[in-house]
Amino acid sequence: LKPKSEWVSAHSKDELADKIKAAIEKQIPNMEIEFTQPIEMRFNELISGSRSDVAIKVFGEDLDILAKKAHEIEKAIRNVEGASDIIIEKTEGLPQMFVQYDRSKIARYGLNIADLNEMIALGFAGKVVGNVFEGEKRFDMVIRLNQTNRTDIEDLRNLYVATPNGEQIPLRELANIEYTEGPAKISRDNTNRRIVVGINVRNRDLQSVVDDVKKIINSKIDLPPGYRVTYGGQFENLESAKARLLIAVPIALFLIFIMLHFAFGSIKEAMMVYTAIPLSAVGGVLFLWLRDLPFSISAGVGFIALFGIAVLNGIVLIEHFKELKHSGKFTDMNELILKGTTDRLRPVLLTAAAAALGFLPMAISSGAGAEVQRPLATVVIGGLITATLLTLIVLPILFKIYDEKEEKKLKFKNIKLTTHIIILFFGTAFSYGQEKNTELDSLVSNALNNNASIKSGQLQVDKAKAATKLAYDFSKTNVYYSYDQNNLAVNNLPLKVFGAQQSFSFPTVYGSQRKVYNAEYEKEQAGFEIQKNKLTNEISKVYYEIVYLNHQEKLYRYLDSLYQNFSKASNRRFELGETNYLEKITAEAKFRQIRTKLSQINKAKLAQLELLQSLVQLDKKIAVTLTELQPINNLSINSSKNLYYNYLETFTKKYKANESLQKQNWLPDINLEYFKGKNTGLSQSLYGFQVGLAVPILFNGNIAKSKVAKLESQAWEQQKKNEETKIDAYINQKNNEIIQFQQAIDYYNQYGKKVSDEIIKVANNSYKQGEIDFFQYILSLENATTIQVEYLDAVIQYNKTQLDLQYINF
Repeated sequence: LKPKSEWVSAHSKDELADKIKAAIEKQIPNMEIEFTQPIEMRFNELISGSRSDVAIKVFGEDLDILAKKAHEIEKAIRNVEGASDIIIEKTEGLPQMFVQYDRSKIARYGLNIADLNEMIALGFAGKVVGNVFEGEKRFDMVIRLNQTNRTDIEDLRNLYVATPNGEQIPLRELANIEYTEGPAKISRDNTNRRIVVGINVRNRDLQSVVDDVKKIINSKIDLPPGYRVTYGGQFENLESAKARLLIAVPIALFLIFIMLHFAFGSIKEAMMVYTAIPLSAVGGVLFLWLRDLPFSISAGVGFIALFGIAVLNGIVLIEHFKELKHSGKFTDMNELILKGTTDRLRPVLLTAAAAALGFLPMAISSGAGAEVQRPLATVVIGGLITATLLTLIVLPILFKIYDEKEEKKLKFKNIKLTTHIIILFFGTAFSYGQEKNTELDSLVSNALNNNASIKSGQLQVDKAKAATKLAYDFSKTNVYYSYDQNNLAVNNLPLKVFGAQQSFSFPTVYGSQRKVYNAEYEKEQAGFEIQKNKLTNEISKVYYEIVYLNHQEKLYRYLDSLYQNFSKASNRRFELGETNYLEKITAEAKFRQIRTKLSQINKAKLAQLELLQSLVQLDKKIAVTLTELQPINNLSINSSKNLYYNYLETFTKKYKANESLQKQNWLPDINLEYFKGKNTGLSQSLYGFQVGLAVPILFNGNIAKSKVAKLESQAWEQQKKNEETKIDAYINQKNNEIIQFQQAIDYYNQYGKKVSDEIIKVANNSYKQGEIDFFQYILSLENATTIQVEYLDAVIQYNKTQLDLQYINF
């Protein structure tokens, strides 16, 4: 064929085949024509035994009935759209010479059928009668009739046969010989006879053609009992591939969901992203319909690839929504969604466009293999377009719906009173009544369960508890055998002695050892409680630092909006000539200064959140929602003070127990031995035992150890007094600091807040009436802001000092 670009009468291969077939049938009527390709034909034949796209197999026993039904089927489906090149397998019409013997005549002449068969085979096929040698080569000698005497049925009829009495009679006197038609071939599948009606499909998909053919055969073809119809060819491969897809697609969908769950750690978020799959399927089906392409195996594979690609946009969007939510910058969910969607619009569109453009050449291809490439690429491109557009609409809606449900659930679980006080401009209400902070309590609880250092401390406590059983650790038992010729029995023969020996410390030593191990266990327990106390203090400090930064951010955001409006107004007034350039640049500078401060606060908050994450050690990100900083009061220091005193007391117990144990070393060790001896001359064994005491005669070492233990105990008592004095001094210092910060807080509550509000009120009215200029107005705002910021600084320092005092961060 010429290149497709040079075709003038057809636009596709199927159209060209139809026109060639019409031209040939016009010249040669009733000719069976089949269009195929060599490789495709061979594969079809290997798969199902037929060279056609669809093989209608009719099974039965009688070849005549099979041929008849095959022609009925061919006639019935001739007008099915897309069914071209209908070919019936040739199973009959093979010309053959048929010899029917007359057995009575054969018997009359004294012949037999075997001799006649041999004569016919010899005349036409030949028979080996000997060998011919040429040197070392050997050849069979075959004789048969001459070429001119074996070309026609008359040659067979006139073949003379010798009778036993020497007569020669022609074969036509012994048999009826004529031309007949026999089976061209007998085909079988699984030992069952069958005939095939082959169909090549053009200008239509394979499945719909087979569906129409099935309807026609089921309604119009009446098969005798024992006869049946099956369908093979490429359609058989399609059916098996569809069966595999019914398994592969659910597995692929399940694995995608599992991967999403692993990525997010949440079934809710995985389900939200999973919605991209049905959204993408809509586009895949729609584009197949628009391009008039059938659903094929390549389209099914395209859907599997599409499902994996479509969820990428959802992952990008949901992750950014979560980041914005955890940042704490947005209190309005609508604002958060708009910001997140705007930020991720370009990445989402570029991700989908990159994948779609990659498949575009396959979608518009028209060369070899295009029938496989086009459905796959069309599905992916169409699915990505609809999935991307719908994801940007549906996913934010689902995120908001799930978030609202979560908030309602949390409100239902945590029933508590909340008061919302709105004060003009900087107004913020602070009170000394402190409610129980469930958010902080939850963080502390999670940290005590998840923090690795706490787990390590618990293991140290468990180790010390297990070590208490070492107090009753005995030395190894000595089992021995001895033979000494000097050790003679009453029969003057040496004894063979077997024995066991065990040494023990004095019984009271084990009690003293247990006291030492118990004291070590109590020390580890007390130290572990202090470790948890310190972790709680660190988490509380970081938490209130984040609340402090949240409150500061709230304050400066108001200033940011205020100065931004002033900056715009100054620019406008400068353009109108109502003010000078100095006012314009001053407003701009103050606006930039506030923006810089906000950025610094945000960075500091992120650092504190990372520190809090490292302390709590949760898998999910932590967010602090409290935005108003209040002084914390009514804290008790007695529990933490008792913790430290108990911890110091455990050291005293340990040193005392160790001193008592060293005194026990003066007591003797006890040795027990049991043995028996025997030799060949004794009728029974000789038994014996031995008890001994190990007395510390060389006692200089014991004296030194006892003295060291006593001095350690005395030294610790002095150190203990010093530590208790330092604790008391630390408490007094923190109390003084609390009084200092309390004075600053009292000043704000009594005077500072009123002054700040009054300054803002008067400055606003004066500036509007033109009594003060822009610089005086800015100075007034800065004075009011300084009062507010100093108050926040005093509150955070007050809270940190209260925490240090409560948990005695010593």
